[in-house]
Amino acid sequence: MPRPPRIASFGFHEVTDDPAASGFQRPAARPFKHTRAAFAELLDQIAVRRMVPARVTDVDFERPGRHLMLTFDDGGKSAVHVCDELSGRGWYGHFFVVTGVIGTPGFLDADEIRYIRTRGHVVGTHSHTHPDIFRDLSPARMADEWRVSRDILTGILGEPCTVGSVPGGDISPLALRATAAAGLRYLFTSEPWVTPRAVDGCWVLGRFGAKAGTAPAVIGALTEFRGWGRALAVRHLKNLARRGLPALYRLYVRQTTRPGEAL
Repeated sequence: MPRPPRIASFGFHEVTDDPAASGFQRPAARPFKHTRAAFAELLDQIAVRRMVPARVTDVDFERPGRHLMLTFDDGGKSAVHVCDELSGRGWYGHFFVVTGVIGTPGFLDADEIRYIRTRGHVVGTHSHTHPDIFRDLSPARMADEWRVSRDILTGILGEPCTVGSVPGGDISPLALRATAAAGLRYLFTSEPWVTPRAVDGCWVLGRFGAKAGTAPAVIGALTEFRGWGRALAVRHLKNLARRGLPALYRLYVRQTTRPGEAL
């Protein structure tokens, strides 16, 4: 079997100097809001290593190699600034939209979504209502989340939506199979893998979730494919705690998600 490529993917959310103006306002979202200056510093760490962020749709998954990808979840208004920042560097990104909040305060409208796509970036689905523990859904509900969101984005962009990212980050074998069954060809998770894996015809990719406090040196090392094993070990510990104490984890999610924030 051919060796798949190794892909260093980074997951971001909002990039704004006014956190209240873009994206979800729930407590759990705050650690993922970067200032513009801090985000530019992270991009500089990537630039000095001469890694050019690629689009997942341009990668040959049957050939070995190293690639870097940047992704941005939720579809907050700050995505327009990020789009322009990346385009100014000649880079591409992936913007994943929660379609249920399109056009609401703090989120992209249809024209802005089309603008991002015209700049060459990938626009994909981050589900329709952003369920906070996606793997807890029934297969029918998972399929509906993807189907509704894909149909909305296809209507806005006039092209099929084949790329997505998991809302909330929680996955399971069932969730991955449901995603493939919904017709997505590429799915980004919150697991810090560098080797993609195929599930029923869908390529599943990992990501390192960059928080506002993530040091630029950490991003630099990960860009050089150093430190991914450590990041995966930390993620495994968190996953063990979540699965070992499910009631406590659900309570934590409820407490960090204000009523009415998740549609």
